[in-house]
Amino acid sequence: MLSIKTKIDALASRQGFMRYFKNTSWLMGERILRMVVGLFVGIWVARYLGPEEFGLFSYAQSFVGLFMAIATLGLDGILVRELVKDQSKRDALLGTAFILKLIGAFIVLLLLFFTVNIISTDAQTKLLIIVIASATIFQSMNVVDFYFQSNVLSRYVAFANAFTLLISSAVKVWLIVNDAPLMAFAWVVLFDSVILSLGYIYFYLKIGNRIKQWSFDKALAQRLLKDSWPLILSGIVISIYMKIDQIMIKEMLNAEAVGQYAAAVKISEAWYFIPMVVTSSLFPAIIKAKKQSEELYYERLQKLYDLMVWVAIGIALPMTFLSDCVVSLLYGEQYSQAGSVLMIHIWTGVFVFFGVVRGKWMLNENLQTYSLVFMWVSVTINIVLNYLLIPVVGVVGAAIATLLTQATGTVIVPLFFKKLRLSFFMMAKTMFVFNKNHKR
Repeated sequence: MLSIKTKIDALASRQGFMRYFKNTSWLMGERILRMVVGLFVGIWVARYLGPEEFGLFSYAQSFVGLFMAIATLGLDGILVRELVKDQSKRDALLGTAFILKLIGAFIVLLLLFFTVNIISTDAQTKLLIIVIASATIFQSMNVVDFYFQSNVLSRYVAFANAFTLLISSAVKVWLIVNDAPLMAFAWVVLFDSVILSLGYIYFYLKIGNRIKQWSFDKALAQRLLKDSWPLILSGIVISIYMKIDQIMIKEMLNAEAVGQYAAAVKISEAWYFIPMVVTSSLFPAIIKAKKQSEELYYERLQKLYDLMVWVAIGIALPMTFLSDCVVSLLYGEQYSQAGSVLMIHIWTGVFVFFGVVRGKWMLNENLQTYSLVFMWVSVTINIVLNYLLIPVVGVVGAAIATLLTQATGTVIVPLFFKKLRLSFFMMAKTMFVFNKNHKR
């Protein structure tokens, strides 16, 4: 006979599992909606604008993306961690993070304003960049998103994102039907940010919280920034790594080539919501498992690695053989080069999925300073490979460079650091390279 305590613990465990499962389901549902509706409308926009204008639009977004890490200040994961640890400091944490992010957003706008006036860019591209960058001001309100994450209440985030997606999609369709110019789509980016921030505020207030109770704590701000500075630096490098390919394609080839590459990447990266959603929802449970035992903590972590890597392979394998058909069906013949790019770029997902989980683990183990080393190595390799391959094989060269860089950063670089080798062995175990558990 099971003891009463055992039955209670089992019931609590099942209830805890269902709570996290429902939370993940809300996020997954919203992301699937985003993938279907967002991808459909995004493809319609790409077809409407054509490779050249779509390439210019993508270039402007990538250029702004280079500076986004400054706006976030590396606070996102740290804020979730701190809220999970101590909910009593909620108002101080949210208020302080909000003010810091707002300051970061204005710094980004100033940097971009001076940068676009220094580089040799035409007036339309400059305006595209400034309008898109203005969205960072309203993105400061996403601190509410991290509050919901820490409390396993992501259904509210899902509601806000879904509403914004539907409104944004309707506006884009209206613009297409009415033959709107390229600049109108840049204003939609800003509009989306405003609507989403209002959605966050609405749901935060709806569950009984008060924004007026937020406060700025100077000492807390200093502590948060002390923890986040490695993430700020690594975020800057990540931004360079994620966006530099389209910028280099524009400079080395032309805007139309950027459009071809961006079209393929849009399909390839459409799946990246999966590791983001699953880790954001399940990692609080993994963090709490560490309080019970190291064995349980790493057992759950390994299962998460296994799930992410094999889901990524399940996506990449069929897409490899269907890439040309998929691109032709979705974008039309004007994007004929995108199929070859997609065939290669889709495999970066295997390393991205694993890397998202590893990033959460490193943050929890306070190993985020190594992220900077990872990314400096990766961005250097990526720039060099892009420089060598783009002139030779065009946009396909950028896809090859991205895949090789992701593989190097995920598999090889951790082997040079004793504290990080565990991540290599866990990935190796996922790929069935080792048949027995690796002892740390």
